[in-house]
Amino acid sequence: PCRSVLTVACEQTEVLLFDPISSKHIKTLSEAHEDCVNNIRFLDNRLFATCSDDTTIALWDLRKLNTKVCTLHGHTSWVKNIEYDTNTRLLVTSGFDGNVIIWDTNRCTEDGCPHKKFFHTRFLMRMRLTPDCSKMLISTSSGYLLILHDLDLNKSLEVGSYPILRARRTTTSSDITSSGSSGPRAVGSPCHQSDSGLLSEKHMARSSQREGGSPRNSLEVLTPEVPGERDRGNCITSLQLHPKGWATLLRCSSNTDDQEWTCVYEFQEGAPVRPVSPRCSLRLTHCIEEANVGRGYIKELCFSPDGRMISSPHGFGIRLLGFDAHCSELVDCLPKEASPLKEIRSLYSHNDVVLTTKFSPTHCQIASGCLSGRVSLYQPKF
Repeated sequence: PCRSVLTVACEQTEVLLFDPISSKHIKTLSEAHEDCVNNIRFLDNRLFATCSDDTTIALWDLRKLNTKVCTLHGHTSWVKNIEYDTNTRLLVTSGFDGNVIIWDTNRCTEDGCPHKKFFHTRFLMRMRLTPDCSKMLISTSSGYLLILHDLDLNKSLEVGSYPILRARRTTTSSDITSSGSSGPRAVGSPCHQSDSGLLSEKHMARSSQREGGSPRNSLEVLTPEVPGERDRGNCITSLQLHPKGWATLLRCSSNTDDQEWTCVYEFQEGAPVRPVSPRCSLRLTHCIEEANVGRGYIKELCFSPDGRMISSPHGFGIRLLGFDAHCSELVDCLPKEASPLKEIRSLYSHNDVVLTTKFSPTHCQIASGCLSGRVSLYQPKF
């Protein structure tokens, strides 16, 4: 958070640490995990967490990197995502076992932290908390986007214990007033299995409707509209949140792996447009087709700290994208229909497929990492 260290998760067992200002290599944690390291999250300016395909999460202290603070055991498959609620100091992780697990870092010891399973869904890909921690978003490999509204992390959720808002398509401006909806779709690709069992018919039949405000942890299930999809289904591989909580950013690939898209969806709050149907929380506002290279690998994109730009892996480089050519705020250039994101600049310095990119939280600087292990840092010329 104080921009003094850039951490890099590697495909094998390593975590690399760099000084982002001087670009100097600080340290390599050569055996941070026993399998691929997937994600890194700072809890404050010194403590950070890593997660891995070895099914564990590790806590580290920048002041003493020779040993882990502790190792957290609870997942049964690859752990892919780490979030942190700064209000409650609860660590939130998700993995390919379909579980979202809450860890109480207030009572952390060398043996680990008290934890509990908070939520479960099949084919879970990514999980994020909004900046104010009022919502949890979960994406699946079968194209669903789940939103838990009025989030309460202290209450574990079992199937049937939470109100379900009706599954439907995300809206565009032309159909906001429409009461029609699309139910869950089954998609049949060897890589993206069907999620037809995500919500059973009996749960859908008694799904609650939103009346004004929703109860704590009410679940909304969406199938986001993706341009060019043509009802073939898609996999939501990357999920990010606007830093001001205005929108969500998705990277989607078609089940036939011949198209890849970056899409921005605006959050729509308020009461339902029609009393017969809950209002869809998201509306597609901007999108752009991606290079669709490096199939099988997830490309992680991000918002800039002010939310005006998006940095997106694009082949052997990255693209800086804006909502318009002047990098205006999203709220100042909301279109009536979904519009293309504007390419501000393309940066190519890698000799392999770029998989991840990140803005510095405090400086005019961007980092990118590619499949062969090269890390590049970019600064604007003034």
